[in-house]
Amino acid sequence: MMRVGCLPLILFLILLALLPLVFGQLFTTALMKLRLEPSTALLLVMGIILGSSINIPLKRITRNDTLVEDPLAILGLAGQWPQFQRVRQETVIAVNVGGCLIPAGLAIYEVAHLLFHNPQSLPWLTIAVAINTGVCYRLAQPVSGIGIALPGLVPAALAAVSAVWLVPDQAPQVAFAAGVLGPLIGADLLHLRDIETLETGIASIGGAGTFDGIVLSGIVAAYLA
Repeated sequence: MMRVGCLPLILFLILLALLPLVFGQLFTTALMKLRLEPSTALLLVMGIILGSSINIPLKRITRNDTLVEDPLAILGLAGQWPQFQRVRQETVIAVNVGGCLIPAGLAIYEVAHLLFHNPQSLPWLTIAVAINTGVCYRLAQPVSGIGIALPGLVPAALAAVSAVWLVPDQAPQVAFAAGVLGPLIGADLLHLRDIETLETGIASIGGAGTFDGIVLSGIVAAYLA
């Protein structure tokens, strides 16, 4: 007989398998609003999804106490599958490829594009990023065993509304940049000291609790705009 405790993990694995199909079209459509070719948008979506499992270590902090790293903690399944846990005596601060590097690189590209082609929109972009950064800083919560947790839909909606209100002619580009840079700066970079004090085996910038904040905020904001 199947254990009840197995059901959440099985449901998660099913949803994970369906994720590229469910969100792939949404992501691709949103990225095409940034004036990207369909093939380029598709490659970026694949890079974000596949790169979400890749963390590049930046810093290691030695701990006196033993820390348990549980990759299922972000799903509320901490302790359900002990064989997935890993014991560490250090905290690894890393950067996530799919949740940080790829969307941040695209956001910088969009900012550069606006700089050369629509420089008059840069002040409004700065305001939109500043608003989202401040809100994300207030909403982000350090969580032991996970890292920084951030509600994903609030930054996305705020970035979209700010972009449409401040610079409607360039709303998708501004919304995406604000949706990515706001959570990245406000939730992760401004909380680095909190990350270093958390009792967690690995704290990934753009991973776990902030993947939805950075990636979904940018993509959903562009889609809504």
